[in-house]
Amino acid sequence: MRYSIRNGELKDLEEITKVEAVCFPASEAAGREAFAMRLSAFPDSFFVAEETESGAIIGFINGAAVNQETICDEMFEDAGWHRSDGAYQSVFGLDVVPQWRKQGVAAALMETLIQDAREKGRKGLILTCKERLIPYYQKFGYQCLGLSKSVHGGAVWYDMILELEE
Repeated sequence: MRYSIRNGELKDLEEITKVEAVCFPASEAAGREAFAMRLSAFPDSFFVAEETESGAIIGFINGAAVNQETICDEMFEDAGWHRSDGAYQSVFGLDVVPQWRKQGVAAALMETLIQDAREKGRKGLILTCKERLIPYYQKFGYQCLGLSKSVHGGAVWYDMILELEE
């Protein structure tokens, strides 16, 4: 395999921030401070894909464990929402640098987070996405709950949920 997946660490902070800036518009991208908070508060649900040869981070997925069935905007900046025993694993972001897209990296990251949520006994996973991405997440078993209350970055978002079997 040309990449491996591991938990993110604070030493990855600068590289993660750069990947996010490439993958999201500035109005939607999380900043360095948000990633420092996330890596400190829930490193066990922050995974990075690392190119084997160079060690470069080519993608990542992250999110807090929460007890809500939908994401609210406050969760993105406030680690106080995270509960290590939370019922739902949220997905705040799934990023893959352009040159590595359409090679299974995003799917591998998502499958890693889903498996991790299963192992931790979570009820499911939640995320928000743009309308064009609904079919992508449905491939993993997510169901669309409709328009989200989120106004993050001034975009229109849809709530998605993946219920895990017990």
